[in-house]
Order: sequence, then C-alpha cells, then structure tokens
Amino acid sequence: MKDVRTTCAYCGVGCGIRATVTGERTVTIKGDAAHPANFGKLCSKGTHLGETVGLEGRLLAPMIGDAPASWDAALDLVAGKMRDCIETHGPDSVAFYVSGQLLTEDYYAANKLMKGFVGSANIDTNSRLCMASAVAAHTRAFGEDIVPVTYDDLDEADLILLLGSNAAWCHPVIWQRIEAARETRGTKIVVIDPRRTETAEQADLHVPVLPDGDVALFGALLADMVRRGLAQGDDAAVNHGIDPEVFAALADMVAEHPRMVTVFSMGANQSVAGTDKGNAIINLHLATGRINVPGAGPFSMTGQPNAMGGREVGGLANMLACHLGFTDSERVDVAQFWGTDRLCAGPGLKAVDMFRAVHDGRIKFLWVMATNPAVSMPDAGYVREALARCETVVVSDVITDTDTAKFAHIRLPALGWGEKDGTVTNSERRISRQRALFAAPGEARADWTIIADVAARMGFGEAFDWSSAAAVYREYAAMTSLTVKHGKVLDLTAHAAISDEEYEALEPFLWGGRHPMAGRAMRHVPVEARTRMADPAFPLRLNTGRYRDQWHTMTRTGLSATLAQHRREPLLEVHPADAEAAGVTDGTLAQVVTASGNSVFRVCVTDAQAPGQVFVPMHWSDAMASGGRGNLLPDQSVDPVSGQPGFKNNACRIAPVTSDWRAFLVRADAVAPADVVWWSRSRVANGWLHELAGNGTVDADALLPEGERIEVLDEVRGMRRIVVLDEGGKLRAGLYVTRSGTLPSRDWIAGQLSVDGAQTAELLAARSASPAPDRGPIVCVCHGIGTRQIMAVAEAGAASVAAVGKACSAGTNCGSCRPAIARLLREWNEDLAEAS
Repeated sequence: MKDVRTTCAYCGVGCGIRATVTGERTVTIKGDAAHPANFGKLCSKGTHLGETVGLEGRLLAPMIGDAPASWDAALDLVAGKMRDCIETHGPDSVAFYVSGQLLTEDYYAANKLMKGFVGSANIDTNSRLCMASAVAAHTRAFGEDIVPVTYDDLDEADLILLLGSNAAWCHPVIWQRIEAARETRGTKIVVIDPRRTETAEQADLHVPVLPDGDVALFGALLADMVRRGLAQGDDAAVNHGIDPEVFAALADMVAEHPRMVTVFSMGANQSVAGTDKGNAIINLHLATGRINVPGAGPFSMTGQPNAMGGREVGGLANMLACHLGFTDSERVDVAQFWGTDRLCAGPGLKAVDMFRAVHDGRIKFLWVMATNPAVSMPDAGYVREALARCETVVVSDVITDTDTAKFAHIRLPALGWGEKDGTVTNSERRISRQRALFAAPGEARADWTIIADVAARMGFGEAFDWSSAAAVYREYAAMTSLTVKHGKVLDLTAHAAISDEEYEALEPFLWGGRHPMAGRAMRHVPVEARTRMADPAFPLRLNTGRYRDQWHTMTRTGLSATLAQHRREPLLEVHPADAEAAGVTDGTLAQVVTASGNSVFRVCVTDAQAPGQVFVPMHWSDAMASGGRGNLLPDQSVDPVSGQPGFKNNACRIAPVTSDWRAFLVRADAVAPADVVWWSRSRVANGWLHELAGNGTVDADALLPEGERIEVLDEVRGMRRIVVLDEGGKLRAGLYVTRSGTLPSRDWIAGQLSVDGAQTAELLAARSASPAPDRGPIVCVCHGIGTRQIMAVAEAGAASVAAVGKACSAGTNCGSCRPAIARLLREWNEDLAEAS
C-alpha cells in the first residue's frame, strides 16, 4: 500500500486528501489534516471518491468515429484537420472549449497552443458558466482577477453574508468552517437566496431576495449605511423588494458588525446581471472600509477544483495569459516569451457565442476537453445542434459515451482524477498538488501531453517540448514575471527554477498573501439593477442548481451507490399553491416548459420554494434519465460584461405528465428503455435501480435480461412482478409494476442483486420475511443513517444536532447533512408541541 497526499476532484474549496492505495484500482480516502484548506475534513463527495475510480465506462484508447485507433493515427488526424481548417478558413475557424477539471499545466498548454500558435483567442472554459461574472467584477474593481480574502477571514468574521450560495450543499467544508465560527465567536449568518435552502434554514436571518434582485438589495444596503454615517457615497433610494422588517433586520446586522465577509457564488454569478451583482457587493465593502482587514471582504466562492488555475493562466477567451490583457505592450511581451509570430490579435468568443459560431458554421473545428457542454450549456438542445453541424469535433475525456462524446469525430483518452499529476488553485488562491495514485489505464495520456503532441505535429514542437508536468509548471511560473512587469499581483516567479524533486514535494501555498489588495488602488463601479421581462405564457420563474451529493453531469458521482441515495431522481421543486394551480401533485411527473425547450421531472411540492418560482437540478444527462435535463430550459441570455449565462432566472410553465403504469426495475447492468413516458436510473451496490412510467402494455421482455423468470400477476389491482434468477439462483433482475396501487420499497430488493440467501417469495414481495428495522430515507450518506434512526435517538433524548451525532454518528463526517438533521429535530419538536 502507498499513501499519497493529493487534492480533491470536486469543488473550489480545494480540500487536501490522504489517499491510501489498496489495490490495482482501489483506494481508501481520508482528509489531509495538514492541508490548510480543510484540516482533514471532507464532504460526502470527497469522502466517497474511492467509489468512482474504477474503469467502468472509461475511454481507454483513441477512437476515430466508433472504431479504436492508434495514437499516431488520431493525433495525425487532429493536427491535420486543425491545420487544414486554419489554412482554408483562418485561425478563428478553430476553437477549444476546456474545463475547470483540467490541471493548471493542462490549461497552460491549451491556452498557449490556441492563442500563441493557432493564432486565435477562441479558447473558453466551462468556468464561463460559473465564475466569469466574479472575474469581471474583480477586474473592474481591482484591475485584476483577485480574490481579496482567504478562508482565515471566515474564521475572524462577526457577520457572514451568503449570497446565492447554498454552502451546506455546495461547499460543505466551508460551511463547517462558518458553523465553527458561529460556535466559537458568535458569528452571525445571513443567507440571501430566493429559496429556503438547507443553508438558509440554519441561518440567523434568511433574506428571500427576488430573482436577480441582488443589485437593488445591495444598493439599498449601501444607501442605508450612508444614512447611518457608516459609509461614503451617495444616498439614493433603491427599491429592494424585500419585506421592510426583514430588510431592517439585515441592515441592523450589517451596521453592527464591521467584520463582515460576503460570500457569493453561482446564485449571484449565473445571471444576466452577474457582474453588477459582484460589483454591488464589492462597492458596499469599499464604501464601508470592510476590505483588506481581518474578518472582512467580498469572497467569490469558486465552483470547480481548478477554475482559479484556469483563470490564472488565461484560459478565458477575454484574457491573454497570466492575468494579462490584449494591449499592445502585453501582446509584445507574451509573443516574445512564447517565441511566436502567430499570437492572437484580441479577445475570442465566449462560451455562448462560441457555440453560436459552431452552429452557424464560422467555427469548423472544435476541441472539447474534460467537459460535457451537450448537457451543461444553457439551451443545450441548440448546443447539440451545433455539435452535430460541426465539421470536426474532437473530445478529450475519461468517459467513452458522454452526451458530448456522441458527437465526436475523434475521441482522445485522457487521465482522470487519481491518475493526473499537476497543480490546482482553490478559491482562496492556494495552489496545491494533485498527484497520481494509479498508473495510466489503457492508453490514456495527460491532457498537456496530448496538446503538446498535436502542437508538434503542427510544426510547433520546440515551443511545447516539455518532459514533465513540472516543466510546464516552471514555464508558467516564469511567465508570471510578465504579470509583475505590468503591475499585477500574480507572481509565481519564485518557482521558475523549481526542480522536479521540489515540484513533487510541493506543499500547498498561497500566492498574493492574505489581503493582496492592501495598499493598491480599488474602484467603486456604478451598477444597474436589471430585471427580466415577464411573459404571460410562462408565468413561473425557473431556477437551476446543484444537489448536495452530485457533481456536474454525473459522469463520476453517478457511479457511486452511496452518493445516489440522497436524490435518486431529478426533482421539480414547486410551492404548494403553484402545484395546485398547475394540477401537479407530489411524487408524480411534470413537464417544465420554456421558450428554449422542455423536460420532465419528478415533482416535489415544498414551501421552501417561494410562490411563483420553481427549481430543478442541472446534473442529469441522457445517460441517466429520459428527462431531468435542466439545461435544456434556460435561454442564451448572458451578462453583457462577462458573457456568463443567466441560468437562475428564466420564464417557464409546468404541466402534469400522466401514465398508465408505474414501475421500478433492478438489474445488474444499466438499460435505457425505449417507448416509455419516463425512466431514470441510479447506482446501487451491485447494479442499477431504474424508475419507470409508461402507457399501454409493459414490455417486460425489453426490460429484463435472460434467465429463469418467476412471475406473479394480480390483474384486479394492476400489479405485476417478475424476478429473473441466474444459474446459481441469485437475483439478476426484478421488475415491479403497478397501475393503481403503491410500489414496494426499493432498498431491500436492490440490495439482493447477485446476493445469495433470499427466497423466491421474498424477492417477489421485495421485502425480507424477517425485515431489519426500517431506516427511512437516508439523510447521512457517510454513515448510512436514515430519518427513522434519527427520530429514534431524538425520542431517546438527543435534542440537538450534536447530540444526534453522538448517539448515531449522523452528521459527524462531512457535516453537509446537519441542516437536514436540524430540520427533522425542529419538525419533531413542533409535532410534540401540537400534540401536548
């Protein structure tokens, strides 16, 4: 066994991991207690990384079309197609669409090839979808994309505002840090969010801002602080749209707590006014002097593990390299450093505009690296049309059949987490090493190596002649001398001569210091409160976002049986009044319709949604469901400054979806049923659980594998159950159908796949003859604790979240379920009060 210190594959917190390799593709995961981002803590996704390192679905060899190919053949074809495209149509007919999942070394190589040698700035990243507005706000206010605080400021704050951040789900380790600050120093927590999320439920104050109402709210706060003599600036009345008592409580808390950090994330950035939201936040901190001091400042919380690294090297279309722009002097310096006469002349196309150019034929060669835009881009149906029209689509990825890879003419197998070697930068500007745990599987290669090999075939080999990831890092670090020359903060020049051994042993470090803007000029930026037009045909406002235990398009987390327990299906969350008006009920199916597209979801009726607003997740793809495609629904509207799409506020309507029958199917392998109203699948221990609904007859033959079949049928109740056994009598599959009744619990029968011991009658009943106590729906995935177990310890006297954790371990690992535990305890206490 070997013990490796590395960094988590998921969000921008950048947690350190100690990974103990226990087999050829097995590993035990623990938090790295020495890493300053997390001090040993991990969220549920990080904790269960070991469930996602197998080779199921992996792309292990290059493919041309649907046929395996040699690396030489694939790379020759990529280079030839790109060269021909440039010669015939010019460099702007080529584009790269890359990802915050890339390591910094990969990002640097891709950016250098495109901007320095292809001669176009048409390289953009999926970070455009999550952080581009924060980048633009930073650049307008600070002259550079600088996060002006660190995690330490959270520890020392007396007030933390969370704007558009469901931190308990999306950044759980940071949420634990915020909770710890409340416990140790009495820090107040305010959540500003249209939804009553689990984070909002645990706040001292929830401010249910209207969709895209953040600019007005922060303008009103600034005006209030000016009136109180606590800020400099004009005192202009602003209509904030918040209940006056709630606004007064918020303003009082802001006035009383100068040590204030404002954490903002996707809920702020994914807006047609996202840049102005960021600057409205920064303006308040500048005007009140709450920046560049301990415990205060605006904090953009990054979504991906290396979105920051990509921003640093210049992986966005509106940057050149290393925080540099496109002025003549910057271009001259970059061209000289890279030794090129082909440097791009100006900014390229941002993500939404890039896919428009693919759609209309201006871009004829597209290379997609480590991302899945056919699922993740807004108006994803349009993006699919664009991919289908493109003359050459190259996809570098770890998975063979993503929704995007299905459009690829050439597929290149890249290294995944646990195989990569390089660096990442987290939300607080801390650079950490990501190290390999396993040998490269099959013929997979590092992304920077693939890029360098293509560059060599295009005649640029000398400029890409790196022998290791360390060599790429050295060049990037040396290039930051240009950043320093042009008066910017980013400076890694101390690592320009780092040895391979020093690179291998590199400890996490922070560039820029704790408060990098101290002593530097900062600017108040005028902002405008924008609203989106109402449309009577689409009376509801649609919000999209993340689930606690899933990541992006589920190509990794979808393989984890543990993580699947939290949300097995994509849910449409709707207020009871809106559900009644639309004729939809909890647990049924409904269609969400916008001007851009439509998709079907399972209904969850909840008063956590404000009237007039609905919410759906962004994770589900064609690989995991027939519907649930959240990003088919938003339109292509973007922020005018950053180009970031407005995922969080689109007009929609909802309508019920009916079916003759409902069913679930458990089987060892996954299927994608045809001719049904609905199917979705989620991972279980030894196979897959499929939820189904349809009309007419049930085609059992199409759903079930070969094997010995045993069936029970009750035509009066419309019930049909079929189990399929293998040669040894173990369960190979089970299909459970009803037309009017209820379906049995899934948990026990899903656990019987490929397991000895169950009797046929038990399999048909989908329950054990001597059942174990029912845990209820899983709340704590880390310890497998359900609602009934939590209620049992509550009834035994565990009256707090901490007491529940002590009694049954729930909430004691990643902590992301603690808000759910708190809600259960609150509801239980309310029930007791009503009964007494």
